[in-house]
Amino acid sequence: MSEKTRITDTMSEDELNARHAEKMKKKKAARDKIVATKTVEKGLVIVHTGKGKGKSTAAFGLVFRAIGNGMKVGVVQFVKGKWETGERAALDRFRDQVTITAMGDGFTWETQDRQRDIEAARQAWERAKAMIMDAEHDLVLLDELNIVLRYDYLDVNEIVTFLKQKPEMKHVVVTGRNAKDELIDFADLVTEMTMVKHPFRSGVKAQKGIEF
Repeated sequence: MSEKTRITDTMSEDELNARHAEKMKKKKAARDKIVATKTVEKGLVIVHTGKGKGKSTAAFGLVFRAIGNGMKVGVVQFVKGKWETGERAALDRFRDQVTITAMGDGFTWETQDRQRDIEAARQAWERAKAMIMDAEHDLVLLDELNIVLRYDYLDVNEIVTFLKQKPEMKHVVVTGRNAKDELIDFADLVTEMTMVKHPFRSGVKAQKGIEF
C-alpha cells in the first residue's frame, strides 16, 4: 500500500471533500491561466478522417451545435446524393438556417463511371465555393470531400489554395477517410477516427438511425 493510499484511507469524508475542493481549486486556477492566453478568434478548417465510424456523425453534431447558436450552415454532400439519410430529414426542419445540397451520385464503386463522378465532384465543389465565400453561412460542411480527393477527382492543391482565401470567420468542416497530407497540414483541427470494432465485419448490415 502506498503512502498516499494509506493517508487517504484514514481520512474522514469531510477531510476528503476538503482535500478534493482544494485540489480542484488549484486545477481551476491553472486552467484559467492557460485559457486566458488563448485570445485568437477565427474561422477554423476542421478535418474528420480515419477508418473508424463517426466522421460525418461528428460533423453533423457540429452542424446542430451551430444551429443551436443561431448560426447559418451550408452542407454539401459529395457522394451521398442517392441516400435518404436521417440527418438530411432532420435538417430539413431548419430551412431558415440550413442550406443542404447533395450533389454526388453515390459512392464511386456504385456509379462505376469515372467521368460522371468527376463532373459531379466539380459541380459540388463549385457549390461549396459559393457557400464558403458568401456572407450568409457561418459554417460549411463538405461531407465526404476526402473521398473525391482520394480518387483525384479534384485537385487537393486547388482546395487548399481556395480555403486560404476564405472569409476570416468562416468555419469549414471536411469529412472522409484518407485525408490528403496537404489538407491535414493546412487544417486547424484534425481528428482521426480509429476503428476498434465494427458490426459490419460480423455480418451486420447498415442500420437505420446509426449509419443513415
